[in-house]
Amino acid sequence: MTTYRLYDPLLAICQERGPRPAAVVYPCSAEAIAGAMDSARLGLIRPILVGPAQQIRALAEANQIALTGATFEPAATPNEAARRAAALVGEGLVSLLMKGSLHTDELMSVVVSREAGLRRGRRISHSFVMDIPKYPKLLHITDAAVNIAPDLKTKRDIAQNCIDLAQALGVERPKLAILSAVETVTAGLPATADAAALCEMAQHGEITGADLSGPLAFDIAISTEAARIKGIVSSVAGSPDILLVPGIESGNILFKALCYLAGARAAGVVLGARVPVVLTSRADDATTRIVSTIVACQCAIEA
Repeated sequence: MTTYRLYDPLLAICQERGPRPAAVVYPCSAEAIAGAMDSARLGLIRPILVGPAQQIRALAEANQIALTGATFEPAATPNEAARRAAALVGEGLVSLLMKGSLHTDELMSVVVSREAGLRRGRRISHSFVMDIPKYPKLLHITDAAVNIAPDLKTKRDIAQNCIDLAQALGVERPKLAILSAVETVTAGLPATADAAALCEMAQHGEITGADLSGPLAFDIAISTEAARIKGIVSSVAGSPDILLVPGIESGNILFKALCYLAGARAAGVVLGARVPVVLTSRADDATTRIVSTIVACQCAIEA
């Protein structure tokens, strides 16, 4: 029996609750079809395949992928598929969206558009939920995929979105480390001033449900011993649940370094919309697609 390490307890909860209806947006590759159907076989989702049905069926047959339990929603192009999937959310017919084989910006341009009606009060953001072999719990990295150079207001929304996600995954009061290169507010590093401001926001109730600390360099955030040696006193240092990065470049580099050098697994999900969005790379393997769906399904259950 395949196991998914730190995601296994979440998988058990999702299976107990039953499959969630999911719109799979333009699954026109063998990998996208297989990812959806693997998740269906695990009891996570009831897939609605949004795209050109004839092409999807032909691909499934050519790659010996059974479409048992899947239904179809016709759409000729990626943009049409994304818009139709958003409409299914509005009609209350699906609990989550899954990216198929279309480009990320083709899906996200619809998700963030006002016309789609998926936006809520906060900025939409992304989290990688990481299973790292040498770390004892799931570690969130946010935002490494959607917001390029977030300002302070956007960082506040990114933080709250990820706090809500961590709580949905069972962490009662997450510990959130706000990363920078140093631990003091420094004029040449704007991220340090943002970190201090975010901590002040938390103290005034503008960010809720978590313990925040920052600015923290990565070693201080992740290592109790490094914090001790450098004389940093923080309830977050050494055991964070969430790493809030300064921008998309640093976050992207960090999560890929953990995957390729430390053997980590990264589940990717978009937060802050009316439903969670499974956002995987077209090159991601079956396991990455499954664990991303596990996270999104648990988030949908708790919504």
